[in-house]
Amino acid sequence: MVITIDLNYRHEWKHELNLAQMLAIRSRISQVANTDAHAVDGKYLIRSLYFDNMQDKALREKIDGVNMREKFRIRYYNNDTSFIHLEKKSRLNGLGTKFSALLNESQVKSILDGDIGWMIDSKEPLIRELYCKMKYQGMKPRTIVDYTREPFIFTAGNVRVTFDYNIRTSTDCRDFLSTECVTIPAGDKVIILEVKWDAFLPAIIKDAVAEQGVRVGAFSKYARCRIYG
Repeated sequence: MVITIDLNYRHEWKHELNLAQMLAIRSRISQVANTDAHAVDGKYLIRSLYFDNMQDKALREKIDGVNMREKFRIRYYNNDTSFIHLEKKSRLNGLGTKFSALLNESQVKSILDGDIGWMIDSKEPLIRELYCKMKYQGMKPRTIVDYTREPFIFTAGNVRVTFDYNIRTSTDCRDFLSTECVTIPAGDKVIILEVKWDAFLPAIIKDAVAEQGVRVGAFSKYARCRIYG
């Protein structure tokens, strides 16, 4: 397995949209940015399994706006369990970065079953880190988060613009790998626009995502879904 580390903290904007706002912004952004090559018909399905401890450390730090925080999740795309990532997202002073390592389906099943002894011997530092936090801090799988994403990429500035919607959840983490997993809508329908970039945000993108009445927010799909368990 190969671990990928993004050493650069990236800027991130989040905006909560209604359907009319999404359609307007998507029309503009599609004229200047490219669709992600991994998208199928312009979109893909994301399923994530988020971890937290018994004190809900990750959830509380997000709600309280703690300056330095992190969260762990396991994620795969388009129902394809042959390619699964363990990820740790870290935020510092409003900027974010991500660490990632590959897991196979058997390893994920072991984690879901509470069989984590093998993790301490992994060659992947991120897997060993998760083991230590599960073993000594009581971290465990807490909730499943499903949603649809429409991604766009703009090379200059390493910009990524995404629309996330149809957010659904399940507290039965054992079904994370199952296509039969039953999920429910996570509250009222909402559309989240995310804009991420490195050192600078090109004016053409800034103009494309600008929409009257839309303000930068701090929406968390994990926090939204934790309402249900």
